[in-house]
Amino acid sequence: MNYISWAVVALGAYSLVAPLMKVATTGQGKIPSDVAALVANGVLVVATAGVIVVSGQTVTDSVISPKLPYVLAAGACLAVGILAYYRALALGPVSVVAPIFGMFLAVSSIVGIVALGEPLTVRKVAGIGLAVLAIALVSID
Repeated sequence: MNYISWAVVALGAYSLVAPLMKVATTGQGKIPSDVAALVANGVLVVATAGVIVVSGQTVTDSVISPKLPYVLAAGACLAVGILAYYRALALGPVSVVAPIFGMFLAVSSIVGIVALGEPLTVRKVAGIGLAVLAIALVSID
């Protein structure tokens, strides 16, 4: 599979996270959002370990890599982002929380352009602008 195929798989799977977490963290028998994050990410850790084992990747070379601080920083950002996202889902409507959270796509694109020197095109500016407009239209009551 190429990167577009993987991106579509990610879209399909991740599109179900918000509604499933909303159901899990609200109503009768609700699970606290932090506990839901622990369990859901525990599934992620187990699945990732399985992929690493099946694919024969080694972990030891990576943990001594000079790039490890970037992975640790990404992990810290992921922890804050996911914990805040699940808390927001427990407190607010999916139709507002998920689109605001989804703005990370446009913000990540901007970071890629500004910090990583990726090319800025008229199409990218239009796409980012339309994403912001779409989120505003969806999330503002």
